[in-house]
Amino acid sequence: MINFLIRLLLAFVFLCLSLVSCNTNSSQKEIKTEEVSFTKEGELSIYKGDTLIKDGIDIEIADNEYERQTGLMYRSSMEEKQGMLFIFKNEEPRSFYMKNTEISLDIIYINSDLKIVSMVKNAHPMNESSLPSKLPAQYVLELNGGTADSWKLTEGDRISFQKI
Repeated sequence: MINFLIRLLLAFVFLCLSLVSCNTNSSQKEIKTEEVSFTKEGELSIYKGDTLIKDGIDIEIADNEYERQTGLMYRSSMEEKQGMLFIFKNEEPRSFYMKNTEISLDIIYINSDLKIVSMVKNAHPMNESSLPSKLPAQYVLELNGGTADSWKLTEGDRISFQKI
């Protein structure tokens, strides 16, 4: 009789353990990334020669490895006069891509003299293709796709910026 009760108790314990360890929702797990909000860290102006084209552009500044790798990923929108300025320690050929970037962007490559050396306009969201600069760049400015055309930006235009 004691053997029977021990076996029954063990069977009950195993049944409880098996029910606890089963997870019927494991195939339905959803990974959600929290949208990153814009944080103004500076202001930027753009010039054609000595003529101001656009000023008061609010910028986030990506000046460390993590910020440069993350960029504008996981953002569903950006205001018209907002952008991200990537700052590198030196001038060299650069290449960006649009992995995990949900909005179309204009990618503007800028040399150490703060002059625009090349642009990739209307880069497609989520595209992982390499989007290289034509010439070495030390700075990269990302704006909403179509902004470079609407502001009539061209190679040779220059920027100035200040951190706040």
